[in-house]
Amino acid sequence: MLVSAMTMLSRVLGLVRDIIFARFIGAEANADAFFVAFKIPNFLRRLFAEGAFAQAFVPVLSEYRAQGSQVAVKNLIDRICGCLGLALIGITTLVVIISPVFAAIFGMGFLINDPEKFWLTSDLLRITFPYLLLISLTAFAGSILNSYDQFAVPAITPIFLNISLIFSAVVASSWFVVPVMALAWGVLVAGVIQLLFQVPFLLRLGLMPHPKVDWSDESVRRVLRLMAPAMFGVSVSQINLLFDTILASFLPTGSVSWLFYSDRLVELPLGVFGVAIATVILPNLSRQNTGDSTYFNATLDWALKVILLIALPSALALFVLAKPILFTLFQYEKTSVVDMTMASYSLRAYALGLGAFMLIKILASAFFARQDTKSPVRIGIIAMAVNMVLNLLFVVPLHYFFKLGHVGLALATACSACLNAFLLYRSLRAKAVYQPQGGWLMFYIRLGFACSVMLVGLLSLAQYLPDFALLTWAERSRYLAIYVSVGTASYICTLIMFGMRVRDLRLQTPQA
Repeated sequence: MLVSAMTMLSRVLGLVRDIIFARFIGAEANADAFFVAFKIPNFLRRLFAEGAFAQAFVPVLSEYRAQGSQVAVKNLIDRICGCLGLALIGITTLVVIISPVFAAIFGMGFLINDPEKFWLTSDLLRITFPYLLLISLTAFAGSILNSYDQFAVPAITPIFLNISLIFSAVVASSWFVVPVMALAWGVLVAGVIQLLFQVPFLLRLGLMPHPKVDWSDESVRRVLRLMAPAMFGVSVSQINLLFDTILASFLPTGSVSWLFYSDRLVELPLGVFGVAIATVILPNLSRQNTGDSTYFNATLDWALKVILLIALPSALALFVLAKPILFTLFQYEKTSVVDMTMASYSLRAYALGLGAFMLIKILASAFFARQDTKSPVRIGIIAMAVNMVLNLLFVVPLHYFFKLGHVGLALATACSACLNAFLLYRSLRAKAVYQPQGGWLMFYIRLGFACSVMLVGLLSLAQYLPDFALLTWAERSRYLAIYVSVGTASYICTLIMFGMRVRDLRLQTPQA
């Protein structure tokens, strides 16, 4: 609840940021260039920091902490910080020097179809890419705090990125000939602030790193062994999204932005609940990874139930209310009715995979807590290969017949995520790592009825409300509030009517 509350605050500010983006930069060519330049370091951040690195580092740190030696913990932190920092400095320096090469890789369509947009992307990337170094070190600090059950500080840190970008768009953009340059500098400044914000809390724990580069250290080698396959296993969905961006660069101007705005709404429940629960259970599962799997199994079972309670109604709501939400949040002077209509199609496609996106976060944590990175990487490679094939199958026909190629990208990502989640779950069952506890049948019955009642309520209400494209912002906000109230009330009331109570959401501690 604590992590979700902090993350919700950050995500709400993120929505405000995206609304301001829609108002100030819209879905123009410059917007496409910035979104690609920002997506590249963000993608690598999730590989090096929040994704692979955290999943490899936290279990090892938790093990060292459980052994009770503060000296060993501090030595581990110092050496990991030194090696991670050195590697990131090298990567950052390389990309800044040869930014046109990376811009060509991830914005290939820009290079071929719009050279001006390509060179702008390259210039923006030189400014945004050092964010990778800063945010990766921030995530490293956050992993230490999470391992000591101090979840609030890492959860609230992303707020500074949103505040910085909001200031850049509203105020600093007028200082530049090309306004999106202000956003790039806003990203860099945010990285500095986020890193410095963590420092006092590390000092309080006595765990402020003193970097030491020692690649031969056994603990460093151990983290690297776990991290290498984890880079694929935990970040497959991000690789898929980045592949979407590459293909989208070949599609009509606006396609990258349409995917960005729809992806932002999917990221809201994913970040607030999926990532929050995965963040909290990883150090707990790591400490429970003993001969007796009772507590491990109970924690994983609880996490899956809570995720499904949130993921399914969220996916249904995003699918049904795609246009009302997008028009209310993002349709301003710089974004047209056509832009938001196109974004609504990709949002519906992404919504089909929301449950899978959230389940992957939980199921992958179970593997990484056991320091098993081979299974997720094998499954991740399968899902990624399927995604690439589906991209080609879905994009070309959809764009040729319906001019909706970007929808095929979102749909392929959703399908590959579903496959990924299924294979992770099946592997956990096959390895006897997880066995469902009692109560799942009644849980499914309650969940199914509640989602059905909510869906009927939203569809019935839609018959009486006007087209959001014709309304003012105040009218859209009022009608969207009605939608949200009806959907939330019908879902929760149905769950209560079928006997679900707050105590059912608590983790049930197994009896000795």
